Parts: sequence; structure tokens; C-alpha cells
Amino acid sequence: MSTPTEQPQIGMQRWRFALVLAGFLLLGGVVMVRLVMLHTVDQPFLFEQGEKRTVRSETQPATRGVITDRFGEPLAVSTPVSTLWVNPQQVDAAQLVSIGNALNINGQRLKNRVEKAARQGKSFYYIKRQVEPELAERILQKRIAGLYADDDFRRYYPAAEVTAHTLGLVNIDGHGQEGLELAFDDYLNGEPGARKVVKDLMGNVIKQLGVTAVPEAGENLALTLDLRLQYLAYRELKAVVSSHKARAGSAVILDAHTGEILALVGQPSYNPNNRSKLNPQHMRNRAIADVIEPGSTLKPFTVAAALESGRYAPSTVVNTEPGYLRIKHKTIRDHRNYGELDLTGIITKSSNVGVTRLAHNLGAENLWSFLSKAGFGRPGTLGFPGEAVGQMPYPEQLDDLRLATVSFGYGLSVSPLQLAETYTSLVDGCRQPVSLLMTQVAQQPCEPVMSERTARQVLDMLETVVGPTGTGKRAAVDGYRVGGKTGTAHKVGRAGYEDSEYTAVFAGIAPISDPDLILVVVVDEPQGQEYYGGEVAAPVFSRIMEQALRLRQVVPDAPGKDQQLQVAGGAR
Repeated sequence: MSTPTEQPQIGMQRWRFALVLAGFLLLGGVVMVRLVMLHTVDQPFLFEQGEKRTVRSETQPATRGVITDRFGEPLAVSTPVSTLWVNPQQVDAAQLVSIGNALNINGQRLKNRVEKAARQGKSFYYIKRQVEPELAERILQKRIAGLYADDDFRRYYPAAEVTAHTLGLVNIDGHGQEGLELAFDDYLNGEPGARKVVKDLMGNVIKQLGVTAVPEAGENLALTLDLRLQYLAYRELKAVVSSHKARAGSAVILDAHTGEILALVGQPSYNPNNRSKLNPQHMRNRAIADVIEPGSTLKPFTVAAALESGRYAPSTVVNTEPGYLRIKHKTIRDHRNYGELDLTGIITKSSNVGVTRLAHNLGAENLWSFLSKAGFGRPGTLGFPGEAVGQMPYPEQLDDLRLATVSFGYGLSVSPLQLAETYTSLVDGCRQPVSLLMTQVAQQPCEPVMSERTARQVLDMLETVVGPTGTGKRAAVDGYRVGGKTGTAHKVGRAGYEDSEYTAVFAGIAPISDPDLILVVVVDEPQGQEYYGGEVAAPVFSRIMEQALRLRQVVPDAPGKDQQLQVAGGAR
């Protein structure tokens, strides 16, 4: 039995116990209420916050469209690569030394730069872009905190420098910078996609939640180029530029009937797959961007204008004696006194005096109008970046002297491609605008320039140029009738025309009986004893044209001895 003094103590203990119990019950109630709230009221909010910390939206790059030649051969493709980057706030920069060395970059320098980025508060720093996926995977397997990889694409050009000037290139972000890559950048570019992923604390993807936007690949681009002819023209042009120590060169091959560009090459060139030693001067597409004075390659059009006037026939005789002509303070000269020449002879001998007399008889307005229809003095039709605009004086600017110089290809300018286009009018009298895209073919109507009869007469004249007594005899092709014209133009310097700097040109068509190809070869500033178009450009024309016709399986129209034996079954 408790004493009176013990009873108050027992009461105090019960009160304390009740108080503690009430506290525990209250705390338990609060916890229960909070748990209920977490599972009901706050659940959407908590899920959202959790996803923000673990679920990420990643951009999925789109594949850039493929560029092909006319037969589907790939000229520009996109290959998958990886981009390695770090968060400087998360990564241990010391671990990047070995990573840098594995990537062929200075590891210590990489470490220092990442540490500097961390001090600046940056949370993103590229380690290296366009890394081979296998190498990137090996590096990621080291599981370095703060090191990440993104998917990307790198542009690759299978033909390298052979098609570089036409295709151009893209920058590291995949946007066109030159050539067709620039001109059709929006067309070739696709629409990037996106996907949701769950990442761990190391930034590694541990779960894919699905695609939110599917990447749309860019459109493909089919060119009129024939890669076989492109390689052929490139090889021969490179050889002649090297052998003659020329400053530059270009060559253009067209389909004679459609104006399709089958080959478009220039020298010097560059390798778009390796830009470590890229010379910006080598990126110039000289066949399109450079202009030249066509020189004697224009003379067939002066003769054609004379024939179209109705005042002349191929047999009409023009007196070129005494081999020169004084106009104002200048003298127009031939290589020698050719005496009386018919129009065919004027072309065969490339008489400056002869075409000058024709031009003066025609008058400035008539000659200008004809040359303009043929394509001289016109802007380019391709819409290509850097495409040159042809220049030609207006009729009112053509006094007797300037009219004379224009008649033999001086005082006006064209690009090699434009010169090739003018020669399409000599096929059937209708100038065919050039095209580089398969989708352009048959969309551009030809422009009438001369009658088909006049075109045939001029073609027959051009065949004599390649004959034994012509200035372009080295352009002859065994087994085929060839017509063409040599051109040798003095280059313009600061004080006028330079005495020792030339542009050697040959423009021609084959086979004459049924034209298939037009080829223009330009060699800029050849060095040495040979610098005339007939000496430098004509042999290149012959080599390219012969192989091109055989590649296209064009039937010979002037079979030589070997071909005749084969036809008769006597050769093996």
C-alpha cells in the first residue's frame, strides 16, 4: 500500500506518460497525414520533379540527303559519328589527360582548358567532335563522371577532290559552305527528331522512354554528272596543268543535245575529307566562277552570223591581204598573209583579218544580236554560288576597233561553262541551257540562234580545224569525226595585255555526223615553249574525248584501219 507521499509521484508519472504518448500519437498522425498527401495531393508534383532530375529530351540528328551522279553513284553521304563533351562542374579534369591522348589531342592542354571552363562556371565543353563511334564507345566505357557523348553525322565525299568544286563542302555543324552543299542546303538538310530517356547520375542513358519526334532525312539530289567522265576529265586536266606548270585549268563536258553537264572539273583542287592543309585558293570552281576571253573559239559564231545574214556562203571569198589590217592606232594581224580565203578557210587558218572584215560588213548591231542569242554576255543559268556573269560591250560601244576585237574573241568574257553552252547552238541551231540536276533536264527549252543548215555548215568548217592543215590537228580522235576551234588569248594585266601570259583553249564537238559530246578545255598560263591552244589544250581534248566516246559506247563515224578490220571480222 502506497504512502500519502508516493501517490502524487505516481500521478506525475502517469501524466508524463500520457504526455509522451500523446506526443507520439500526434507525431504519428502528422506522418500519416504527410504520407497520405505524398501519395495523393503531391504525387503529380513529385513525379514531375523526379522526371526533371532523371528524364531528359535528347535531339536526334537527321541524316543529310545523299548527292549522287546520274547513275546513282554516291558523291556525298553522311556517316554516323559521336560528339564527346564534358560538364566541367562534374568532371575530374585530371582524368581527361589520357582521354585527350587517346583522341590525338594534347591531354594536358585539354585538362587545363576544362579546369579554366570550370572556374568560369561553364557546364559544357566540347572534347572532340566527329569521333568514330567505336572509339567513342571505348572511351565511354571508362565511366568518367561528367563525360558524355551525343550522336551526330559527318559528311563524306567518296570521290574526294575529283568532285570537290562542284559539290562543295559542309561545316562541322553539317551546313553547306560551298558549291551544291551551300546552294541546296535547305533541301539537303532534314528535320531533327527527339527522344525521351532516363539518365543516371553519371549521365548515362539507362532507359529509353520513346521517340517524341521522328527525324526526317533530307532530300536526295541526283546530278547529271557521269562519275566515269568526271574521273577521266580530272585525271587528264591534272596531268596537263602539271606538265605545263600552268597556274590553273578547267574542263567541261556537255551532252550535245540536252545541255546536261556530264563533267565539270578544275585545277588545282582540294580534298574535302581532309581539311588540315586546305588552301582557300584551291576551292574556287574555275569552270564556273572564272571568266576568260574566248579568243579564236568565238570565230565560228562570227562566221555563223555572216552565213545567217544571207550575204555569205561557205565558199564566199574574203581578201585577207596583206595579212594585217590597220584600225585607228592598232594593227590586226594574222600569223602570215593568207591572201584570199573562203569562209571555211577563215576558220581553218583562224584568220583575224578575215573575221574582222566579216564583222565590219555585218555591223555592230547585227553581230551583237547574234552573239547575245548564242549566249555571250549573258548571266549564268545554273544559279550556282559564285557563278560568273558573261560580259560583252553593247552595240553603241562597238566602234570599228572594238567590233574587230570582239569578232575574234577579245574584249568580252565568258566562263568555260558558258563557252561550252554556246557551242550547243552549233549542233542543230538551238542553244540548250546547261543543267546540273536531273530534275532540270527537259524543263528548259532551247533558244533558237541560227538555222540548222547554218549550224551544219559551221560544223563542217570546224572539222577542217582538226584536219592535217588546221590549227587544232592535235585534237583529232581516232575513229571519230571531230570539229573544234583553238583559242590562245593574251591575259590582261595592269598595263594592258601581257606579252608572256596566255590562256590556251580548245572547244569542240564529236562525232560530227551525230554530235554526242561538247568539250571545252582551258589551261591558264602554261609555261614553256608551248602555249597555244592547239599545242596545250587540243591534245587534252583528244585524250578526254576519245575515252569519253568509248565509255558512252558511241559508234565510230570515221573508223580507222583497226576499226575497219574489226568490222570485217579480221582483227582480234
